[in-house]
Amino acid sequence: MTAAGEATGETIGAVTELTRAADVVGACGSDALLLWAAQGARPGVRAWTCGQALAVACPDLNRRDRMAVRGPAPQVAALVRSLAPRLGPQWRLLGEWPLMEELARLLGVKPVGFEWMDTDRPPPPATATATGDGEGEGDGGVRWLDDADAEVAALLQEASPSAWARPGVAGVRRWAGLRDGSGRLIATAADAWSCPQVGFVAGVATAPAHRGRGHAERVCRFVLAELVAACGRGALMVDSDNPTAIGVYERLGLRRRTVAASPLTGG
Repeated sequence: MTAAGEATGETIGAVTELTRAADVVGACGSDALLLWAAQGARPGVRAWTCGQALAVACPDLNRRDRMAVRGPAPQVAALVRSLAPRLGPQWRLLGEWPLMEELARLLGVKPVGFEWMDTDRPPPPATATATGDGEGEGDGGVRWLDDADAEVAALLQEASPSAWARPGVAGVRRWAGLRDGSGRLIATAADAWSCPQVGFVAGVATAPAHRGRGHAERVCRFVLAELVAACGRGALMVDSDNPTAIGVYERLGLRRRTVAASPLTGG
């Protein structure tokens, strides 16, 4: 990225690369998914336009090299075709489901759908709950954890072994947690892959013996409140076939839209 005041883009045919950080963020508008992919235009992020199409590529984002796309499907397809030879096969497309369905037809990609959920408002206040675990009421027992990576890793291994966020993974910044009366960690969630415009929640897990008591909701409420206050938005991803988790996140005020990811090209 170049400093403000320098040339705003380099045009190659119909494709224009945005070279100023402000232009990259500005092109994303209020789209939380694109803003998250732009990661504040940190080093390594690149963005291109082609007509009304926009592509934002960020390496090592949520453990993959990802390129988020938006715009009319034919223009997005033309942009992807132009960029694919320079980016390489390890990159993954990310976009809203209707667009990705069209790209499946135009490019031969095979998208897999899931839910993107975000909010620009703090979650509603917690209600007092009697959990029987000794954590107190509301969200009072949730804290950012210090020197607890081993505990978090053990809880994830027990409760959510497929979680993408784990201690030590690049972009995973900090963990919040809830302990029972004996001090054992029973629920956790991470601030991971957040950027100045969008805070991101990942690695949500509750110990199996403590499920059904609202602990995940309490931890997520705490993390979301912190991230919305710091970034202006909070977001997460969740499997479409997980209605229980979706219900929790909707109670916290997150709105959902179906998105999909796929390899950059088909075949």
